[in-house]
Order: sequence, then structure tokens, then C-alpha cells
Amino acid sequence: MSADPRAVLSRPAPAPDATVAYGEHPDQVADLRRPAGDGPARPLVVVVHGGFWRAEYDRGHTGPLAAALAALGHPVAQLEYRRTGQPGGGWPGTLTDVLAGVAALPGLAAPVLGDRLRPGPPLLVGHSAGGHLALYAASSAPATVAGVLALAPVADLAEAYRLDLDSGAVAALLGGGPAEHPQRYAAADPRLRLPLSTRTVILHGLLDRQVPVTMSRSYAAAARATGSPVRLVELAGCEHFGLIDPESPGWPEVGRALGLLQLDH
Repeated sequence: MSADPRAVLSRPAPAPDATVAYGEHPDQVADLRRPAGDGPARPLVVVVHGGFWRAEYDRGHTGPLAAALAALGHPVAQLEYRRTGQPGGGWPGTLTDVLAGVAALPGLAAPVLGDRLRPGPPLLVGHSAGGHLALYAASSAPATVAGVLALAPVADLAEAYRLDLDSGAVAALLGGGPAEHPQRYAAADPRLRLPLSTRTVILHGLLDRQVPVTMSRSYAAAARATGSPVRLVELAGCEHFGLIDPESPGWPEVGRALGLLQLDH
């Protein structure tokens, strides 16, 4: 593992097998990766990247993660979406893009992935802001999501706004704070959308400096109090980027959690 945890953000990865479009905008696309080997058909795994919803972070930095998941036998789609700082990004385009992409991708992936793709809704793997978007999709359109693996998710937008995570990232996404836009927060904030019916596993490193583990603890406790099938796993010695780095010590936990979700469907 590199001494710089952020090194994974620029690490080269094998090219995807295909890119499909779920809309007309250049960022309404997803990269597809065929699973390695000759294993059984599995649900599509849709990777929702993070980067605090900002335009400067795109799906490219999840290449190592996606390639590693494909090597484990999962059919993978790396979802792109419009982000803050570009036309159509932020409220509501970022959110509606993810809903549209998640709903469309199983059908779009079928001609490429063939008999290695099990029909049905996908499993979502979302990191950081992508974890927020995965939880949002599951709460907004549960029929389109088979399960969620949330990696250090921004699971409480109001708290993230209060903490000023990434210097105003939530305000940039929603156009301001909860007092200014209570309806937007009510619609977009996973913490306010409980209970959640989708089986969900949250992984969060105890050394995370970008998204505090206390956010996942609070969300998971609130979810369990509503009877939601949400489990939190805390990883000692793991920081924010280790969860998307196949070379990190915490990586086996990511593969294990996804495997458990896959077995349930």
C-alpha cells in the first residue's frame, strides 16, 4: 500500500469493457466491466463514486476498485453523474441522474455482460458522497436497489453541513443549509428518510478524517431504531481512501461485505 492514502485516486486501472449512456449528457454514462473467470451469474454491482459531489472528481478514480471487484467475479458498472460546478449538477440533477442510472443500468448492461449478469436490480457500492447517493437511491426507489454497501458514507447531510465537510460541499449540492432549504434536505438526506427497507452494510474506518465515523454510528443507530436492516462495521487502522484501495489492509472487508450482500439476492 502506498504511503499516501490518496494515491489510489490517480492509480491507473485496466480500461473498461464498454461504456453505456443512460441519458444525453456526456456525464450520464457508466463504464462496464465483465467479471473474471467462468463463475455463476451475479447481480450487477453499481459503483457510485465520491468526491463530495464536485465536478473535479469523476468515476475514473474508482477504476482500481471496479477492476478488483470484477476480478472477484462481480459484473460491475461505474456510474457517472452530473456534479456541482458543472451545468445540471447539484440540486436536483446530481440526485436525479443517480436514480435514472441505477434504474437503467441492469438493462443497459445485459447485452454486454450476457449470462454473467443475473437479472434484477443491482447492488450499490458507494464511497463517501457516493455512499450518500447510494443510500438516497435506496430510500427513494427501493425497487431498483437490491442492497447497499456504503463505504464511509455522508449519511447525514444536515450534520455534514454543520461540520462544513470539504468546505461547503453540502451547501454547494443543495444550494444552502437546512434552514434555507428544509424541503431539499427532507428529500435528499438519508438520515431524514429512515426507515430504510434495503439491506445495507456500512464500512467506516476509525482513522477517517474526511467523514467522521461518528456520522455512520449515529445513522446506523437511528436506522436500527426504526427496524431498518442496516449493519455498521468499523475498521481499525483504516482511513477514508483505504476503503476504495484494493492494496489496503481493509480491502478484504469490502469484498467480504459485498459477497454477503450478493448471497442474499
